[in-house]
Amino acid sequence: MNRDPRDVIANSPMSPMQVAVVAITVCLNALDGFDVLSISFASNGIAKEWGIVPGALGIVLSMELIGMAIGSASIGGVADKIGRRPTILGCLVVMATGMVMATTVHTVVGLSIWRVVTGLGIGGMLAAINAAVAEFSNARRRHLSVSLMSIGYPLGAVFGGMVATRLLRSGDWRLVFYFGAAATTVLIPIVFLAVPESIHWLARKQPAGALDKINRGLARLGHQRVEALPELTAEARGKSISDIFAPGLIAGTVIVTLAYFFHITTFYFIAKWTPRIVNNFGFPASSAAGVLVWVNVGGATGGAIFGLLTQRYSVKSLTIGILLASTVAVAAFGRSPADLQTLSMIGGVAGFCTNAGIVGLYAIIAQVFPTHVRAFGSGFAIGVGRGGAVIAPMIAGFMFQYQYSLPVIAMTLAAGSLFGALVLLMLKMEGDQPAAVQTAPRRTSPAPASA
Repeated sequence: MNRDPRDVIANSPMSPMQVAVVAITVCLNALDGFDVLSISFASNGIAKEWGIVPGALGIVLSMELIGMAIGSASIGGVADKIGRRPTILGCLVVMATGMVMATTVHTVVGLSIWRVVTGLGIGGMLAAINAAVAEFSNARRRHLSVSLMSIGYPLGAVFGGMVATRLLRSGDWRLVFYFGAAATTVLIPIVFLAVPESIHWLARKQPAGALDKINRGLARLGHQRVEALPELTAEARGKSISDIFAPGLIAGTVIVTLAYFFHITTFYFIAKWTPRIVNNFGFPASSAAGVLVWVNVGGATGGAIFGLLTQRYSVKSLTIGILLASTVAVAAFGRSPADLQTLSMIGGVAGFCTNAGIVGLYAIIAQVFPTHVRAFGSGFAIGVGRGGAVIAPMIAGFMFQYQYSLPVIAMTLAAGSLFGALVLLMLKMEGDQPAAVQTAPRRTSPAPASA
């Protein structure tokens, strides 16, 4: 009996090779974590060397986020057209180039341009790997796999932060970018050799030689071959990436985009301004980077625990709860005393909550969009939502410049998580129960959401 290869992936146990692919996406997202935060690690050195004011520094801190927004929204569609694998490889090349070139400039404008370029690569890669990790996972472990991929961000920031702390002791902020470029370059051959094209994408697009490619991919993933391609109906062939705006998906698209937009303002306030806040308390740049490391240790822990909880509880309910906790934690961080141990502890709690919220939103986004629009839908939601990431450092920068107090600034930016939780209340998700307790047959791909 002929089998749909997507059913083979969805309903079979995860093979070691599938686990390896998920692990590679964790490393890819770790690059995202380090590359985005590299400018934060370097910000004190840049401000000192170039003598720029907080408002201008806030704009520089937002530049790669603008690139990420554009890259996610546009390159996600490319991943749905040409495949996950070539998109990821191309984005890695763009990222490495942007990191290297950032070390060659001597003006705010020049640095901003190359941070935008780096952001383009990060944003496109993020959209592609969010789709890929969902499609390389079976139905039972999909939320967990997406969650594990997501914790790559704080892991990259943690280990990158440890390296950055040592590099910054030399006083040259450019070394941080050199390290990021080297780490990015190392992963290019790993992805090229170890990551096949998504079986879901091949079965949906059916390019020339699709059956052979699917069977080679199934063999590499440790599964038996299939005899024929799944039949595509006329309706399925007529689908396009614009379907994220069609009646069946538009409500889910708007809701997850708004929720991500609001929460990311809170997330990037902590991610971008923690080193500068600690520095303003009178501590050196190396200590500031150390506190940011603890923020991301909390983030990695929060993401891992959140992923495990999705095996037993509704991902939507968990996400709403952690966004509410994020609101409280970030507001509390703004009231921390000028003590490194206390700053690290409260920062760790804030990192736990804010990153767990990101993990939950990624899992929801991967479930809301079906295969043929998963990368574009993810990229659109993340890309447009990154508008919150763009404005958060700017808002904080100008509030600092106009001498608002830290508690007021933190409470203002913490409200983003609260608004995100309120928006998610309107989302209706089919099958939002852990696979272990579902009684209905598993779906080949996540069902669309409606509101």
